[in-house]
Amino acid sequence: MPTFCRHNRFEANCPICSREKAAAAPPAPRRPVARTSPKRSTAVRTRQVSREADDGFRTDRVPGVRGTGEAERLARALSAAADRLEPPGPWPEVATTPDLDAATERAFVLAAGSEDGLPAFREWAARAGSPSAAFRGEAAWTPQRRFARLFERLSLPGFGRGPRFALLAGLGAAGLYELEADSLHLGGEDATTVAAKRALVSGDTVLLERRARALAEAAGLPLAALDRGLADWNAPGALAGERTSPGLDDVRTALGL
Repeated sequence: MPTFCRHNRFEANCPICSREKAAAAPPAPRRPVARTSPKRSTAVRTRQVSREADDGFRTDRVPGVRGTGEAERLARALSAAADRLEPPGPWPEVATTPDLDAATERAFVLAAGSEDGLPAFREWAARAGSPSAAFRGEAAWTPQRRFARLFERLSLPGFGRGPRFALLAGLGAAGLYELEADSLHLGGEDATTVAAKRALVSGDTVLLERRARALAEAAGLPLAALDRGLADWNAPGALAGERTSPGLDDVRTALGL
């Protein structure tokens, strides 16, 4: 039942008693304020590869090339790469160094881009007696066999597919050793392998190698030219200032330009 307060009012309706009760009551616990951190976007971002417009150009030689401009750049890249492999090769100072062992070491440094791997290279060569002995290998080896065996054996720390291939191709072009590539030895994510997958449209290494050989034969190019040529074609700005190579027309014809 309702009761009267000392102010002769119903206790529930007395403003004086209500204020006194409110002042005497313990403060209500404060609820913690949830703090939210800024949301990060979970959207996947992809980097677009700059390509020329698709103008309907198609060729079975390089099914991944979808524009005349791209095909022309590829023709220039391949012919320029083949031109670099003409004697004395990409490193004239290597071809003219009189001491064969010193020339071989110099070529290694140029292919690796620094002298950091030189101690490991010297240790590897010492097991054969000298750099020249290591690169000559067995007398019965063909130039193709020599290239393949040395590519396999030169798997040194920090010396990946690209530098290894460039070293062997450069030494062969300089005429220091009988070396001829019959495979691009594609694999991994180096510049040539990535470009080959794009141009030749396959993730299968065996199929990529077969298509690469067919392209080289049709264009009248040494297979080794595709190593540098494909990588340069797929790298924006890599062909700036390249002069026209003698074999350009043959490569254009092979591509259907």
